[in-house]
Amino acid sequence: MLILLSVAIAPALALLSYFYLRRDIAEEPSKLLLHTFIYGAIITFPILFIQHVIQEEKVISSIFVHQALVTSALEEFFKWLILIIAIYKHVEFNDPYDGILYGASVSLGFATIENILYLLNFGMDQAFLRALLPVSSHALFGVVMGYYLGRAKFSDDKIAKYEIAYAFLASFMLHCVYNSILIIKGIDLLLIVPFMLFLWLFGLSRVKKAQIFSRI
Repeated sequence: MLILLSVAIAPALALLSYFYLRRDIAEEPSKLLLHTFIYGAIITFPILFIQHVIQEEKVISSIFVHQALVTSALEEFFKWLILIIAIYKHVEFNDPYDGILYGASVSLGFATIENILYLLNFGMDQAFLRALLPVSSHALFGVVMGYYLGRAKFSDDKIAKYEIAYAFLASFMLHCVYNSILIIKGIDLLLIVPFMLFLWLFGLSRVKKAQIFSRI
């Protein structure tokens, strides 16, 4: 059990450490970053419950609509909501790059619990693939969400409301494309590789822009 938990948690900690070390100004990790990770872990359970109810009650018959649209919207909305309610106005959110960190943290909290539950049910055979795909994709969705929230936090009110909306919409659209690819059996692996390369390039470009914005 300890090995399984370590394998499930390690990718999230490695990715969060990577984005933290990309920060220009070296500081001790704040408690708020840990709290954000925990919030992300907690919201996994209401999300899974809602998804279970939708599936059991057959509210949506289309697999594509359920997996690509509803699942993506639920997961990204709850992450976005946590960041807006608990983090956005917090005094420790004092740098545009902090948005990247808090976005990645809440997403990786969610991805960690999801990964633990998956590995408990199906074993560790897929652990490496899950680290490359679901865990890293969630981190990058969070990076994109956090980038726009970081911009919103330090923009005037007129611009901020659009940036806040972009934070949800951008992460939702990326997540929707990711889930859509996984539905296409047979060529899903052929499509997911270039998409993940694009996602990493896009995410890292947001990291670089957030660093520039922080310096300004």
